[in-house]
Amino acid sequence: MEIRWLKDFETLAALKNFSRSAEECNVSQPAFSRRIRMLEAEIGVELINRQTLPLSLTPAGEVFLVQAGKILRTFAETVERCNIVDAASADVIRFATTQSLYLTHYEAHIKGLVDQGGLDIDLNSSTWSADQFVSALQQRYCDVILTYWHPAMDFLAPLEVAKCEYITLARDRLVPVVKSGLNAQCLPGTKGNPISVLGYGAISTLGVVVESIMSKQLKPPSVLVVSRNGQALGVKAMIQQDFGMGWLPYELCKDELEAGTLQLAGGPEFEANLEIRLYKDSENTNIYLKKLWASVGKAMRPPRNIVTIGGNKPARRA
Repeated sequence: MEIRWLKDFETLAALKNFSRSAEECNVSQPAFSRRIRMLEAEIGVELINRQTLPLSLTPAGEVFLVQAGKILRTFAETVERCNIVDAASADVIRFATTQSLYLTHYEAHIKGLVDQGGLDIDLNSSTWSADQFVSALQQRYCDVILTYWHPAMDFLAPLEVAKCEYITLARDRLVPVVKSGLNAQCLPGTKGNPISVLGYGAISTLGVVVESIMSKQLKPPSVLVVSRNGQALGVKAMIQQDFGMGWLPYELCKDELEAGTLQLAGGPEFEANLEIRLYKDSENTNIYLKKLWASVGKAMRPPRNIVTIGGNKPARRA
C-alpha cells in the first residue's frame, strides 16, 4: 500500500467525484481510478459506492476514512520529526512551543537571552497536540519545550517523574474574554439564554484548564460551546469576530483589553493561574543548551511578572 493511495482516497471522499479528484491530485482520471481500485484490492473490501450520485462511501469506507486520516497525520508528523533531527547540528538548540507562547513569553523572556548569548535556535512554533510536546522532548526531537502549566494538565505528568528539569519563567492567567459592546454576553449567563462559548479542542493544552474552572462552579453557568479550536490564537480570532466568548492567556490579549476592543467576560472565579515553564532533559549534554539554561536561570532570580487572579495587570516583584 502506498501513502499516496490514502491521500487519493481522502480527496475522493471530500470531492465525491473522480474527475475533480484526479485533477486535484494532478493525475489522469484513469490513473486515479486505478489507484483507488488498487487500494480497495489491498484492503479487500469496496470503499466507494459507485452507484450513487454524487459518489458516497460504503460503511467500510466510512471506517477506513477515519483510520486513513490518522495514518496520514502520523506519517506527516514522523516526516517532520525526522527532518528536524536530520537538520539539527550540535551547536543548535531545538526549541518547541505553541504559537501563543512564542508571541508572548518567548519574545519577552527568551529571545533577548538568545540574541545576547549568540545562540543558534531552531524554533518550532508548532501546532502539535499537548502530549506530542512531551513525547518530542522525551524522544529528543527537541531540546527544550516552553509550555503553560496548571495542576489540571496531567499530560505533563511524565515530565515530573522523568529525568527532566524546568524553570518557571513567569506567571500568566487564563481569563474569559468577549468582544466589547453593549450586547456582550458575560458569565454566568441566564437560564434559557446560554452564552456562546468558543472552546478548545482535544489537542489544546488549555482545554483542561477551562474544564477545571467550570467544574469548580457551585452553580453551572449557562453556556453553549459553538466552536472548538486547538490554538489560543484561533480562539482569539473568533472572539474578535464576535462569534462568542472564550478563555485566553492574559498576555495574549492584554493589548486589546487595555484598548477596549475586548473585555473580561466574567469575575475572578472564572479565571485560573498559569505557570510558564521551560523544560529540558537533565541528561541532554548539548553545551549550548547548558549555556541557555544557565542564562535563563540567572535572569529568573528573583521571580518576576507574577500575575494574581482578579488583577488587571501583572504585579512585579522587585
